[in-house]
Amino acid sequence: CRAYMIKVLSTNITSPLGYTTKENYLAVKGGRSRLSMHSNWRGVPQPFTASLFDEEQEISLLINGFTRYESFSIHSIQEALSHININVGSNRIALILSTTKANVEELTSHADNDGNYSKPGESATKIARYLGFTTDPIVVCNACISGVTAQILADRLISQGAYDTVVVCGADCQSPFVVAGFMSFKSLSPYECRPFDIERLGLNLGDAAATIVYGKVTYPEADQSSWKLIAGALNNDAYHVSAPSPVGDGTYSAVKTVLESVDPKSLATISVHGTATMFNDQMESKAIERSELSGIPISALKGYYGHTLGAAGVLETILTMEATDDGIILPVRGFSEIGVSGKINISDQSKSTDKTSFIKLISGFGGCNGAVAFSKTSLGITEKHPVKDIRTLSTVKITSSSLIIADKPQDIQSRGKDLHTEIYKTFIGDYPKFHKMDIFSKLAFLAAEIVSMHAEDDEKRAVILFNSSSSIVADRKHIATFENEFYPSPSVFLYTLPNIVTGEIAIKRGYKGETSLYILNEYNEEIINSVVESTFALSTVRTMITGWVNCNSDNDFEAYIKLVTI
Repeated sequence: CRAYMIKVLSTNITSPLGYTTKENYLAVKGGRSRLSMHSNWRGVPQPFTASLFDEEQEISLLINGFTRYESFSIHSIQEALSHININVGSNRIALILSTTKANVEELTSHADNDGNYSKPGESATKIARYLGFTTDPIVVCNACISGVTAQILADRLISQGAYDTVVVCGADCQSPFVVAGFMSFKSLSPYECRPFDIERLGLNLGDAAATIVYGKVTYPEADQSSWKLIAGALNNDAYHVSAPSPVGDGTYSAVKTVLESVDPKSLATISVHGTATMFNDQMESKAIERSELSGIPISALKGYYGHTLGAAGVLETILTMEATDDGIILPVRGFSEIGVSGKINISDQSKSTDKTSFIKLISGFGGCNGAVAFSKTSLGITEKHPVKDIRTLSTVKITSSSLIIADKPQDIQSRGKDLHTEIYKTFIGDYPKFHKMDIFSKLAFLAAEIVSMHAEDDEKRAVILFNSSSSIVADRKHIATFENEFYPSPSVFLYTLPNIVTGEIAIKRGYKGETSLYILNEYNEEIINSVVESTFALSTVRTMITGWVNCNSDNDFEAYIKLVTI
């Protein structure tokens, strides 16, 4: 067993429904929602429904010198910390931020016109220092599953002894950038969303920041007063970068893993992703049925908040804890008649419960899936694998002017973005999907393919990458599609999610291990090693493609990728 479990020390939800966890829970319990129709919003020509902070709320939350995203995050973290007595300046406490697009609304299509834009890692450092943290923060940028990925990372880092306390804050604020992107996929409902309903038309978006402060529980300390994260699992279904496996392979696999640590009979509810899109709801229903959990009541909260992106996994975890403490299963707002084929226990009426465990499910673009089990009474049993030696099997380094494989420089004639094409033709040449990728994805994909060429493939191989630039090149191209005339492209928007490339790598090789993208302010070997080692220690991963992949422009990029094993 591992040395520590982790428990919840404090929480906060900051949303249009309220600025505290209690305010939000009471609002949802009372059936309230801030979803409403928005027309001609910030230059978006088409109407859409979302839960957004109003002008008065934004003014009350904004901090001088900080963006909306940063201000919302700071408020949520400060409010969560105000309920406990800890020293955030200690080197034993860390900050993890989960977000999908952070400050992207400050970005323009041309670098010379950027306002106060800070990259996600820079912004995280700015937030951390303002609050008094001295350790370097980590940003999880794993599309919709970022909030769950961040909590699993917190569990791993505390369980490995890297920190005693980890503050996890998930936050996103909606912007024309995000709205245009989801409109391009035709996934936004013009009306309030209806999860799992036969008449569901798509998702709504929402503003929110949510924070959970985690501390360690020394095993086998009996602590039944606090919620504990007892198991977590991440994977890729290796099916498609923008659509889930129809039978829910990835979610089913994640659920199967966490059920090794929690008794299904102890579950009060399954907190689902429940986006109210056709494919997601159908997939989740099949995964639940395959997991033999059809009798467990489900909780779906998008009808109250919309999809809050990087905040969703944190916010929905907190609300499920609050409701379970209150002995109820919250009703699924917007649901009327079942519209999925998988057997699930769903209701638009609240139900009572006396159970004290639940599972949180989530999935997202890039084929990524996550499941986390929480309990008040159980400590769970999670195998910890000794990481005595991480062995490097192969390496590749690509810069804008060179290619080095296993420390041997290659004879490459091209420079800049043309170098990608030359490497592709020389070493791969038979994968047409390569040509539709953005330049960042091409870079990471090529490096991953080269390190994998002479190694035996492993279906459970993980792909865990780090950078500081996020997907800035694709971001600027997406902005150009709606900056003057409104013609957003789904193929362009897709690659503004930097974790998409991990899905591309997984699909090409059939990897069904976990895939994640982490953003740092700058290259930090200590943090990278901690993440890699803790992943090996507290998961089923045995081989991993990992490393640093940064792309600032078409002609300014670098990748150092290695294939490692234990």
